Amino acid sequence: MSITSQFNGVIIINSQKKQSPFQVYQSLLGKTLVSDLSQFAAIQALDELFGQVTSPTPQTRGVVRGVYLWGDVGRGKTFLMDLFYQCLPGEGKQRLHFHHFMARVHQDLHELSGEENPLNSIVENLAKNCRVLCFDEFFVSDIGDAMILAGLFERLFALGVVLVATSNIPIERLYENGLARHKFLPFIALLQQYTQAIHLDGQQDHRLTSFKNMDTRKPSTNIGLVGELDFQKTFTDLTQNLNDEKASVRQIIVCNRSIPVVRCVETRGIKPVVWFDFKTLCDGHRSQLDYMEIANRFTTVLLSDVPYLGGEVRGWIKARGTEDGVGENQALSTGGRKVEYASSDNSARRFISLIDELYDQNVTLYMSSDVPLAELYQEGALLFEFRRTYSRLIELSRLK
Repeated sequence: MSITSQFNGVIIINSQKKQSPFQVYQSLLGKTLVSDLSQFAAIQALDELFGQVTSPTPQTRGVVRGVYLWGDVGRGKTFLMDLFYQCLPGEGKQRLHFHHFMARVHQDLHELSGEENPLNSIVENLAKNCRVLCFDEFFVSDIGDAMILAGLFERLFALGVVLVATSNIPIERLYENGLARHKFLPFIALLQQYTQAIHLDGQQDHRLTSFKNMDTRKPSTNIGLVGELDFQKTFTDLTQNLNDEKASVRQIIVCNRSIPVVRCVETRGIKPVVWFDFKTLCDGHRSQLDYMEIANRFTTVLLSDVPYLGGEVRGWIKARGTEDGVGENQALSTGGRKVEYASSDNSARRFISLIDELYDQNVTLYMSSDVPLAELYQEGALLFEFRRTYSRLIELSRLK
């Protein structure tokens, strides 16, 4: 077995055979791991779950409850889940980012739209090959996801699929303030029934430990202020000084839509590189699916001219089922609801999604911004969400 994960700024590779998660965790303490008491309850629960799902005697398994790890950024949630996942036998398991899983479900629903109960087919196909399902970054914000999760997981749990998930928020706060949240509450009840929630409440952000003395106002090798990085030279170096004709692409097709680029190279023999400006990638009508495809296609992304994000939070009237920008009177007449966010929070939310995908797919990021990372988002409705983004940007700024 080879356990590979990034924790405390260190790539961990542990070649151990037939060890439980707790045994592997103990073997790493004092070497690549810093002791953190808040993690012990989590690793013990995962170790117990490991024993249950790998038991050779089905009768001893009974109804197996999964584990829901939640807590602030950098507390080791993903590391612990990945450790558990790698200790499991090679078959009968899947490990996915939650948004990737839901994108797959929606695609399958579209392809099976002619069937009477397409969700049943999706669940049965998944359960045939998956005993343990691991989700990273469990966070529900899309009403389409929210409306199908209860039906989906009621069937999965009934078929014996075990869930292990990481999240920044407790189960009871999932899809908080979402539209029609009352229809989502049965799913919360299912999670509380079929998983054990464990709060990693340590005070240390392990992602930042290696960078605690870092001055985030100074440029790194690949992330810095506008004017501090020479993107033209960087792009030329990354593409091995490819001739202008092959590097002159000015738009690419992503999710069947055209997106302008500053420069792009997708040529055999050269690792694919793309250069976007912020407005193109985060100000327009982009979705998580766009960022997923970009992260899958390119090994390196250059993102220039990232502005200050956030701002003063204001109350806005939003009509149900409409885009932002509807007049207040019209929104109220169509059954609108009041939402509170800063004027640039829509762009900030897309930026958060973009960084999540690039980070999860190990894409190298070069980025220039108008302000230092520590000042990128200081006021707005997404302060909680942006803490994870800031932590990940710090890692990306020092690790290539």
